[in-house]
Amino acid sequence: MPPRRYNFINKLGRLPRAFDPRIPHLSATMAGRRRPPPPAAVDYTKSARSRLPAELGMLLNDKLQNCTCAAYYHARQVWTFHAKGAPITENDSDVKLLYEEACGYKPSEPGEGPGGVVQHVLRFLHKDGAPIGTGGGKRDKTVAYLEVDPRSTDDVKRTIADCGVAYVGLNLPQNVLPHEAEVPKVWTLDPKRSKIVEGHAVVLPGYDESGAIVISWGKFYWMTWEFFHEYVDEVYAIADDAWVTATKRTPAGLSLPQLAELMRYV
Repeated sequence: MPPRRYNFINKLGRLPRAFDPRIPHLSATMAGRRRPPPPAAVDYTKSARSRLPAELGMLLNDKLQNCTCAAYYHARQVWTFHAKGAPITENDSDVKLLYEEACGYKPSEPGEGPGGVVQHVLRFLHKDGAPIGTGGGKRDKTVAYLEVDPRSTDDVKRTIADCGVAYVGLNLPQNVLPHEAEVPKVWTLDPKRSKIVEGHAVVLPGYDESGAIVISWGKFYWMTWEFFHEYVDEVYAIADDAWVTATKRTPAGLSLPQLAELMRYV
């Protein structure tokens, strides 16, 4: 059944998570291999010479239930910021086209669209690619995506350190998204355990011992690890070609041929 719709300033749109056994798992790729612990802290919102702007754009997530697509384009802003020295923000028409193709949104029909399943969107990005460059048929395909156990804080940290971001799906509680009010800058556990509003998809471009940076609705927030472990139920490590080329970093330190082999049957 379709998700409930709420009258919020910001939209959501992540549908319940899927379980595709073909998707490789980060933990399996590291089985039997000793890796050093992840860095104590990482922040990919800044570089040696600059930092990402405070406003990255809504990417239509104030009008449509397209968070699963907007999250990818926010990840791409981080990747291109480090690969090219400046973030590339795609036009809303490209974002809408991805929502149509990957999630079945029909602009001719009223409403905010059907929302999206994270694994379906990630598979589309890998197989078909995201529209970029505002027309002309240009596509950006991801190299690979691996599922990460959200219960392992170290693996989530490794994902961010290796991939620039962790792409996560979570169930957003009422205390984080109050009606007609500003989203709090820090997402913490509500002692009253307020009800779940709906699913959401975001990217995490940094962390320290207390929590992780969140990019959502074009802005930066902070999520405590307690909040993360209560509400996040899916995490993915995405290998992007521009990021890999610029930083030489890949999920679990795997080579591009190894990643390609892992994705053969997905």
